Amino acid sequence: QVQLVESGGGLVQAGGSLRLSCAASGLTVRSYAMGWFRQAPGKERERVATHVGWNTIAYADSVKGRFTISRDNAKNTVYLQMNSLTPEDTAVYYCAATQTNWDTVQYWGQGTRVTVSS
Repeated sequence: QVQLVESGGGLVQAGGSLRLSCAASGLTVRSYAMGWFRQAPGKERERVATHVGWNTIAYADSVKGRFTISRDNAKNTVYLQMNSLTPEDTAVYYCAATQTNWDTVQYWGQGTRVTVSS
């Protein structure tokens, strides 16, 4: 049974930082494209950062230069380091895994809430 378990969300002031973790079981993160998505209240889910293959990384324009995705194969965990947070980053953040494409995500985590106060 595959599980993606996110942690690390919380309440932070604008300008602060958080690191989200996605611990995977039942799959090997290096064998999947791993990504972070977010969904803010009243908005559609947005792809934030992806890590594909050995080291192909992509970010949404809104987070470039502030967020960093990384993968620890030994811990089978994916991280999202978020710096210089703004209230616009407030959302539920989801970890995702796929072996096809991002329109067909095979596994989702349960989400972790990030709230950035001004």
